Amino acid sequence: MSKQGWITIICLAVAVALLLGSIADAQELERVTFTEVVRSVFYAPQYVALELGFFADEGLDVRMETAWGADKGAAALISGSVDIGFFGPEAAIYIYQQGSPETIVGFAQLTARDGSFFMTRDLDEDFTWDNVRGKTIIGARPGGVPQMVLEWVLKKHGIEPFVDVEIMTNFAFEAALGAFQAGVGDYIAQFEPAMSQIELMGGGKVVASLGAEAGPIAYTVYHARKSTLRDRPEMLIKFTRAIYRGQLWVAEHSAEEIAAVVAPFFPEIADDVLINTINNYKSINAWQQTPIISEEAFRHLQEVMFEAGELYEFVPFDELMDNSIAEAVVGS
Repeated sequence: MSKQGWITIICLAVAVALLLGSIADAQELERVTFTEVVRSVFYAPQYVALELGFFADEGLDVRMETAWGADKGAAALISGSVDIGFFGPEAAIYIYQQGSPETIVGFAQLTARDGSFFMTRDLDEDFTWDNVRGKTIIGARPGGVPQMVLEWVLKKHGIEPFVDVEIMTNFAFEAALGAFQAGVGDYIAQFEPAMSQIELMGGGKVVASLGAEAGPIAYTVYHARKSTLRDRPEMLIKFTRAIYRGQLWVAEHSAEEIAAVVAPFFPEIADDVLINTINNYKSINAWQQTPIISEEAFRHLQEVMFEAGELYEFVPFDELMDNSIAEAVVGS
């Protein structure tokens, strides 16, 4: 055989060895499936952890799905079709109160407060909360935390929802923005990047942060079945450690740097909108510094639910939240 032939065979052998090694490495990763409640820049630390390989560093092959609703995400978790569910703890509270035989437990908190902003259609408005009296607000789904927080903030300012102001709650999450752009309503409570996009088009002006108004709240939390907490604690520790690294990375980097990392998850959003969105979230301290769930913030969530008429009895923190995983991660 010619020298060139031997070189070709050696190169092929090396390529096959590398391929088999890569396959072996992939097979060694532990598969974890989780569902996020919606796709939102509000969850930037999570996307940073995915994009920068923090989960892979922990030996996890993480597969993410988007549920488009806390109810759908909780249903997927209870059914066992996913290992971890990422949504608001209100879903866990509702399930607990219904007496479900499969209880779900929150083990890591990502966001520190409501991530929605309040926008007026009138670009020249000198906004105060009294301005909304007699007007129409496009709100959110009844029973969901965004809507309950909106109602709580209105009451904080002496405005009775559905009495002093009309609130439209019949739009799906994806349809609310289009309705406002089409001329429906005087105000809208909505998440970024929708608000930045509307502002750049001259269709409205952000006048308040509902998260800043309402204060710290256990807004979005990673949940698992109690059986997973019992049988796979090491997996949950690895998962939470990756999320914690994402939280630290976001806290230490600029909006421009964060936008560059999370951009693949938002291909339809322009760079300037993405950067503005992240700056807005940084300005209200939207993200937790650690994954430890705040007991005070969990109680505040229940206060908001109670005020909205969606909760009639407070649930003890230890019944639905378990900080053992997050504390082990932060402590290490």
